Amino acid sequence: MDEDIRQHLDARRYSQAFDLLVDRYQDKVFHLALGLMRDRGAAEDMAQEIFIRVWKGLAGYRGAASMSTWIYAIGRNTCLTELKHLASRPRVCQEGAGLDRATEPTAEPDGLAGVEIHALLGHLPERYRQVVTLYYLEEKSYQEVAEMLGIPLGTVKTFLHRAKKELVEIIERREGVRVRPPRGVDAYGLS
Repeated sequence: MDEDIRQHLDARRYSQAFDLLVDRYQDKVFHLALGLMRDRGAAEDMAQEIFIRVWKGLAGYRGAASMSTWIYAIGRNTCLTELKHLASRPRVCQEGAGLDRATEPTAEPDGLAGVEIHALLGHLPERYRQVVTLYYLEEKSYQEVAEMLGIPLGTVKTFLHRAKKELVEIIERREGVRVRPPRGVDAYGLS
């Protein structure tokens, strides 16, 4: 998929490689940053910072990992470093600050407008949120997720299972409706 980018890198045409890379990965990088930062403005800033770091690292990219894995690692590390930096700063508590933004529906690609995907994911523990984001939103395979996060394949499957269970419970609490079928009935209404 990224052979054209690799050809430019091999020929030391970094500007052309970077242009292709940005076109291909800008949405994925933004959604990764949004999933970790949980704030649209911060995610936009972090996406820019991620691409600056990718640009600086292009000459050193050797292809040991796929392009998407390499970019994801840079993005994840950049966001986690920023989150640690933010956590070390003293904060002033303002009642209701950011409440409007937190309750806005997030428009997503693929016609999911109005669905608060990132707000729901924000309720999950970090390890579950990363796995769900990569597997469902970035459409990575179990194996790719395991490689990107440096965890065993079985752990990826376990985290996905637990994350889905927690998401169902969150939706049921928020909406006051039962999402799961009653015991003894499968998802299609058949026993």
